[in-house]
Amino acid sequence: MRTTLALPTPLAARAYISALDLFRVGIGPSSSHTVGPLRAARAFVQQLQASPHGLDAVAYVECDLFGSLGATGIGHGTPGAVLAGLSGCVVESVTKDDVERVVADAGEGMLALGGTHPIALAPEWLRFAPHERRARHPNALELRAFGADGEVLARDTYYSVGGGFVEHEGDTPNGSIEGNSGDTSASAGVPYPFDTAVELLAHCRATALGLVDLALANEHALRGEPATTQGLRAIADAMNDCIDRGLMTEGTLPGGLKVPRRAAAMARTLRAIDAEATRDTSLEWLQAYAIAVNEENAAGGRVVTAPTNGAAGIIPAVMRYALETQRPPDADRAAQEFLLVAAVFGALIKSNASISGAEAGCQGEVGSAASMAAAGFAHLLGGTPEQVENAAEIAMEHSLGLTCDPVGGLVQLPCIERNAIGAGKAVAAARMAMHGDGTHLISFDTVVETMRQTGEDMSTKYKETSEGGLAVNVVEC
Repeated sequence: MRTTLALPTPLAARAYISALDLFRVGIGPSSSHTVGPLRAARAFVQQLQASPHGLDAVAYVECDLFGSLGATGIGHGTPGAVLAGLSGCVVESVTKDDVERVVADAGEGMLALGGTHPIALAPEWLRFAPHERRARHPNALELRAFGADGEVLARDTYYSVGGGFVEHEGDTPNGSIEGNSGDTSASAGVPYPFDTAVELLAHCRATALGLVDLALANEHALRGEPATTQGLRAIADAMNDCIDRGLMTEGTLPGGLKVPRRAAAMARTLRAIDAEATRDTSLEWLQAYAIAVNEENAAGGRVVTAPTNGAAGIIPAVMRYALETQRPPDADRAAQEFLLVAAVFGALIKSNASISGAEAGCQGEVGSAASMAAAGFAHLLGGTPEQVENAAEIAMEHSLGLTCDPVGGLVQLPCIERNAIGAGKAVAAARMAMHGDGTHLISFDTVVETMRQTGEDMSTKYKETSEGGLAVNVVEC
């Protein structure tokens, strides 16, 4: 007798996660450790600005980084991200130079709070607490503002829950602050809400709509058609620009590992092979695209969180590979459809499990990205909603148990190569699903719930703490 895994009861008031919430331009090297803390710090400053005393009453600030943020925060650039947020930088427009400037000022004991109010910054302003974990989420930070007499003016705790999403202590889980899902989607109704893939496919059958039309109807209800089209196009362009920058940039990645960039050399070799037309290099280009993005991310460059920075290379690589190999008549439209379908499945993963490496291990990052990319590619191959769901399930199923064990706390080893392998896994999953009719024994919902349970059971040392796996078995040079 075959048993079925019990799935969690859907949340009645769950916010709809838009594609433009899930895909956002940010700065490397980590959505959880860089993008999220920057947003949290900026939200803290905005709260201070709105308070009766304003910024002028603030004499100094302090910050505690708990759990995973404390364990790998230095390697992931968290201190600089917090400083950038406190100085008023915005994730969508901040540059690596902006962060470096703020960090340099902090080294001299200075910080322009909110960009306008100068305060002193003591060397002990930041405390790392890797072994202090908050129950709500392992990525937690507390920010405190003090007056000249040492009075606490404000104290707040934030949780960087993956993909750059940030929650505030006291809010309900899946609540939101600036820049998060919920600014529009929590309050606005969508015509086709779904909490599981079963409900998603039921909508498709009942309405005869494909996944793209269904997703577009929901997106248009939130933002309108022009904003949706413009936003999706901007995300696709940002992904492609990141690939191109990575393919042209040489040198060594920052940090003590001294990892050399490889994407540019790979591209030169592949162009030479292509000029001779001796063999198909498309899968090798797929790997080069993924490596290019993650080298940009590791260098602190601008990338699209997809759904995280640590897994940012998979979806752009598979999308470009799909467009180059399938050659759709309208590449712009095809790219938008790819992103829409990928986001539908990414939203289900985030809602029902996790996209945070600190919470679920790398199965929540690379596994989620591979699953999303497989869905997008299967759609462009002409897959039915059932075949697309099967593709997403296959890619996630074969990422179960994947640990997050960055060497030296840097998003370099094994993260960069892992994106290249994840991209190949997504392509294989989509191709495999297209050989069936969408009927399969293990559902997407079941494998996502299994991923959630696996993340809960996984030892903390294998979840973005650099306390196990390759992180402790590789000798740092």
